[in-house]
Amino acid sequence: MNSPDRSDTAEPMIQLANVTLNLRSAAGEVNVLRGIDLSVAAGEAVGLVGPSGAGKSTLMMIAAGLETPTTGRVRVAGQDLTGLGEDALARFRRDHVGIVFQAFRLVPTMTALENVAIPLELAGRSDAFEAAETALANVGLGARTGHYPDQLSGGEQQRVAIARAFVSAPRLLLADEPTGNLDGKTGETIIELLFGLARDHGTTLLLITHDPVLAGRCDRVLHIADGRIIEQDARQAAE
Repeated sequence: MNSPDRSDTAEPMIQLANVTLNLRSAAGEVNVLRGIDLSVAAGEAVGLVGPSGAGKSTLMMIAAGLETPTTGRVRVAGQDLTGLGEDALARFRRDHVGIVFQAFRLVPTMTALENVAIPLELAGRSDAFEAAETALANVGLGARTGHYPDQLSGGEQQRVAIARAFVSAPRLLLADEPTGNLDGKTGETIIELLFGLARDHGTTLLLITHDPVLAGRCDRVLHIADGRIIEQDARQAAE
């Protein structure tokens, strides 16, 4: 995925060093991640594939600062996340990270415009609604800004979620099965949109998917099993 140059591309966007995560359960301790080492370059698109329960979503949550590893070092967008408090992590995500989930996670009582404006309002941007309107137009929903989520199709709701993720011009986009709740044709449209916006913005993309064809569109594919990266493949990026 060719992307515009950025002045800060010398340092990797994501650096994980010997990251582990152990969680307690009724059956005892569960080793979710078992020593993950990962470096993702700025502007790179990386696909994460593997069976359910392999640790894909957990790895993404750690990269977003939404989960704290048991051991290891996490550095994202030039910031060491280790030891940051919840407020600092929230500011970090607000300023640097966009997230798209399989479940669209829109606020049902807010219009499409209001949903997209949320991160900008939290950042104190006076142009929050103007920027949100532009972001919705960029995903083909310029005529649907006043609609509520239940008035939109699944594909349209995911477009709103993508507009919300990109409205702050994040340096890193994390996408967890973004087409999982969509039919094949709609999913293809969403993926074209996702990759196109990432390319145009020079955004680093970490994509979780069960679809090997979709993963193959990334610059690199990581195979995860039992909490470990067991294989990685370099791919020819889609133009």
